[in-house]
Amino acid sequence: MEYLTKAYRDKQLARTLTALDKIVNRQPVAPGRVIPAAEDIPIYDGRRLDATVMFLDISSFSQRPGWTSQEQEQLLRILSLFFTEMVRIVDDFGGEVEKNTGDGLMAYFVKGPQDTVSVQARAVAAALTMFYAADNFINPILVRSGIERVRFRICMDHGPITIAKVGLPRGFNGIVAIGTTANIASKMLVSADPDSILIGEKVAQGLPQSWRDQWVKFKTTDTGWFYRDTGASYSYWEYIGRWKEPLV
Repeated sequence: MEYLTKAYRDKQLARTLTALDKIVNRQPVAPGRVIPAAEDIPIYDGRRLDATVMFLDISSFSQRPGWTSQEQEQLLRILSLFFTEMVRIVDDFGGEVEKNTGDGLMAYFVKGPQDTVSVQARAVAAALTMFYAADNFINPILVRSGIERVRFRICMDHGPITIAKVGLPRGFNGIVAIGTTANIASKMLVSADPDSILIGEKVAQGLPQSWRDQWVKFKTTDTGWFYRDTGASYSYWEYIGRWKEPLV
C-alpha cells in the first residue's frame, strides 16, 4: 500500500482550495455579546467577545497506573466523578466548556446583561467553587476508597477572543477560542503549582479591590508576554483565597 498516491494528493488539493474559497468569501467575524451556541455559528465563522478564559489541569494524572483494564476502569470513574461536577460548576456560573482534554478542561466566561460583578470575579468564584467541591466532596470519597486524591490547577486570563467553529460541515466540527488571551491562559499552566489558581494581569485588574488586597499575590513578570503598546512585561498573579465555612 502506498502512503500517498497522486490521486489522493489531488483530492486533498481540490478540497483545500474549496475550503479556502469558502473561508475567503465569508463575511468578517461579527462582534457578539453572549456566548454563541454551536448550532448558531456556521463553519468558518465566529464571534468576537471579551472573555475570561479558564484552563483546568489535573496534576500528574498521567503518572497514575493505567495498564490493566481494572486500572483504566478506576481512572474512568475518577474522571467521571471529577469532571461531572466541574462542568456543572462552569454552567452554574454562566460559563461555557469548550473542550475536555482528558485530564483537563477549557472554559470561558463573558459578562452577562444581569451581572452585578465583573466577569473576572465570576470566573474566579467558579474556580474557588471547584476547589471547594474537590476538597469537601470529591476527594473525601476517593480517599475513603483508597484512591489518591485529585490535585489540580486552574489558570485564567481575560481579553478579546474569537469563538469560532472549525471542522467539517457534515462531520466532526467544534467550537474553538482563538486569540492571545486563550494562549496565555494555556501557557500559564507551566508556571502553576498543584492546588493553585494562577491569573493574568487582566484578570487581577478586573477583581474587586478587596479581593486584590487580601487574596491576590504577585507571581512573576518572567512570563514571555508583553503589552504591545508599551513593551512592559505582562505579569502572572496567584489567587490564594479559598471558600471556607460557613457559606451564606
